[in-house]
Amino acid sequence: MKDFIKLQEERIKNAILSLGYSVDIVKLNVSSMPDLGDYQFNGVMSLAKEHKKNPRDIANEIVEKLDKSDIEKISVDGPGFINITFKNDALINYFNDYNLTPYNKNNIKVVIDYGGPNVAKTLHVGHLRSANIGEALKRLAIFLGYDVTSDIHLGDFGRPLGLVILELKKRHPEWVYFDENYNGEYPSEDVVTNKELEEIYPYASNKAKEDEEYLEEARIITTKLQKKEKGYYDLWKNIVNVSIKNIKYLYDKLNVSFDLWKGESDADEFIDDVINYLRNNKYTRISEGAEIIDVSLPDDKLEIPPLLLVKSNDSVSYETTDLATIWDRVHSINPDEIWYVVDNRQSLHFEQVFRTCYKSKIVNENVKLEHLGFGTMNGKDGRPFKTRDGSVMTLENLITIVRDETIKKINSNYSNEERETIADALSIAALKYADLLPVRSTDYIFDVEKFCDLNGKTGVYLLYSIVRMNSLIKKVNDNNINYNSIKMLNNKQDRDILIKLLQVESVLSKSMEEKSLNYITDYLYQLAKVYNTFYDSNKVLIEENKDLRESWIVITTKVVDVMTKLTNLLGIDIPDKI
Repeated sequence: MKDFIKLQEERIKNAILSLGYSVDIVKLNVSSMPDLGDYQFNGVMSLAKEHKKNPRDIANEIVEKLDKSDIEKISVDGPGFINITFKNDALINYFNDYNLTPYNKNNIKVVIDYGGPNVAKTLHVGHLRSANIGEALKRLAIFLGYDVTSDIHLGDFGRPLGLVILELKKRHPEWVYFDENYNGEYPSEDVVTNKELEEIYPYASNKAKEDEEYLEEARIITTKLQKKEKGYYDLWKNIVNVSIKNIKYLYDKLNVSFDLWKGESDADEFIDDVINYLRNNKYTRISEGAEIIDVSLPDDKLEIPPLLLVKSNDSVSYETTDLATIWDRVHSINPDEIWYVVDNRQSLHFEQVFRTCYKSKIVNENVKLEHLGFGTMNGKDGRPFKTRDGSVMTLENLITIVRDETIKKINSNYSNEERETIADALSIAALKYADLLPVRSTDYIFDVEKFCDLNGKTGVYLLYSIVRMNSLIKKVNDNNINYNSIKMLNNKQDRDILIKLLQVESVLSKSMEEKSLNYITDYLYQLAKVYNTFYDSNKVLIEENKDLRESWIVITTKVVDVMTKLTNLLGIDIPDKI
């Protein structure tokens, strides 16, 4: 079934073409002045400029030619804006057949790289945004028909792991992992806990800053690890296994999942292929003992330094690991696009990597490499959010803070078990919704009271609204009230809901176009607000006019269906009650 607004845009386009004017795209916008119409066409001015005619004259010509079968009222206002009000019957007929469903496959393959936690390190607030935004974009892309592969891209093979293994060696020199003569089986059980890892890494990292000899030992172990030397490599696998269990536990809480659990270690086997390819095709040069690739362009407004491929000590850079990762993805998945959901501060890194890929033809020029940068979560002081003592806030503690606030909103008549279950759902909804509400690239202030406000623009308000709609529908079903179709619209409130529902397709399209979920979060709030205004003014279940009651119930099912599906795109679960 053709989208209602797209059908109207097609009719306007046909009218314009039939008048002898040329036009590629016709866009109807929600009217900024509802008294004049439901939607507005603002494209006449560009036609008037091109054809050197009065815009109102062209607008009147279009109105005269336009198929107005779905239009109740149409007017030309201002310098040439065409305002349109749709017939109630047209809206009713459209929504009686309407169901928001996943789009047809579009044959576009996308790899989304998000999450990016480091093995053996505590997940902190900085990991929330990449995982949350990435997961929502993945779900949106799948809904819109893209063929999506998601990859967590673990940081699991660099010096941090060398430091952790070194410190474990200092503390447990008797472990068989460090016995060069050991030929038996290594322990199958976990030999270290995640809690120990969370303490060990910061300790080892700080010590390496003060002790050059300690740092050199870590470098040596890192080299042995990357050469997969027996013992060190087996202990590394154990550490990775323990760390991933905790990462999965926390990301499960956030409803975040991945198709691939690859990391830097998986890219390691392709590094030699990439370096040899770049050398053989003469893309590299030596500078002060290091091997680099020039990526600057003549029209650069800011200096873009060369990509560092191999350091002067023969170790490879983080950029080289990313090149190897792209090499692997191109050969194993052959994507049309690769999206990196990583914070804004990595923009130069990705600019260098992407330019190298295109310059060297590691990727075809038609492959789209895109860094989807995002802002930071800040405290009320405007600085990156931290604990009261100034240390980095862990992701687990952040979830707990929000959970402690949301449990205050729950009906005290519920059992403790019910309250705990509802609090889990509300806290994740509050956190995820607040994180997705701003434009992706901007910073935002963490304000737990504001995020959990039952009457504000929050995930709590969103879930409260959906739960209330579901409760109404349950009562309808429990009382065996029949409802099949919208038969009438009683007043402006009924109509406002349908006009708001007309916007969902453009909201999804805009959100994908800009790779930002703020359009969906804002739309969900606006739709809930419009419906709640209607709900508070009408007694649906006891309405005496059966046709009107049935219409209201069906409208409710349409709203809750759209809201449920869009909430799912955000990775938010809906509880049975609040």
